[in-house]
Amino acid sequence: MLASAADKKQKIIVLAGPTAIGKTELSLAVAEEFGCEIISMDSMQIYKYMDIGTAKPTMEERGRVPHHLLDFVDPAEQYNVGSYVSDARRVIKEIAARNRLPMLVGGTGLYMARLLGGIFDLPDVPQEIRDKVQNILQEKGHAYLHAELAKVDPQSAARIHPHDSQRLTRAMEIWQTTRIPWSRHLEIEQDERIKQKGCYDAMKIGLNCDRTILYARINRRVEIMVEQGILPEVENLLAMGYSRELNPLQSIGYKHMVNYIDKIWQWDESLAYLARDTRRYAKRQLTWFGRDGEINWFRPDEIEAVRKTINEFVRH
Repeated sequence: MLASAADKKQKIIVLAGPTAIGKTELSLAVAEEFGCEIISMDSMQIYKYMDIGTAKPTMEERGRVPHHLLDFVDPAEQYNVGSYVSDARRVIKEIAARNRLPMLVGGTGLYMARLLGGIFDLPDVPQEIRDKVQNILQEKGHAYLHAELAKVDPQSAARIHPHDSQRLTRAMEIWQTTRIPWSRHLEIEQDERIKQKGCYDAMKIGLNCDRTILYARINRRVEIMVEQGILPEVENLLAMGYSRELNPLQSIGYKHMVNYIDKIWQWDESLAYLARDTRRYAKRQLTWFGRDGEINWFRPDEIEAVRKTINEFVRH
């Protein structure tokens, strides 16, 4: 029985690693063998209408294995890690009730950390405070808002880039709502996570390979995105009325196409910057996952070793 008994934690598999490493291909093979359903652990694949730039599994691949938490958030909708933790916990419970094995697949380390380590829920921010902070940002600019944040929450201001609109506004919204700095909330959250024993018995599988090979895979990923039509995908999003300033449209791939459309970069520049920024992102992902001593690392071609590890975990 894959669902744990009442006195045991629910078993889950986590397949993590940098972009373009080959997580999708391996996840399908594992899922088919062990009766898994896949839960996306990717902060961009949640968005509707954004398929090519996020490298979502194809409809054919989704037909092979049930996938969850894909294509369900509007690009203009607010969605954060707390929302993800709530949604993922619900889906894990539903999969386990079907006597199937939940498997999280993706490269968003924050999602993994908060789901498996617990999360301290912040109070909802009233819409009037959201509007107030957004108006300040629009009227007085990033530098002004960042300076205001530094007065009330210098720790957050030190770690947030002045042009990071999402985190900058989030920090100010939390302060305006609670009168407690975001940095202090994070300290409280960490204390709460330490107190929690965790809800899951997780087998963490990480994929990595020689950096030269990974970068070659990333360069090929960019070529594939162009062939599949990432430019028309972004043009369609803009035509649908989605603002260039939305965080999803400022993500890797999308901002590069927007800058080409707006004639900020030439085509060759856009693709070169896209490959460069993807490589940098992969490096950050590896740094994040590298801090987790529970991850069992494999090369993408070590399929048999991965199967053996998972088999021992499932049958234990």
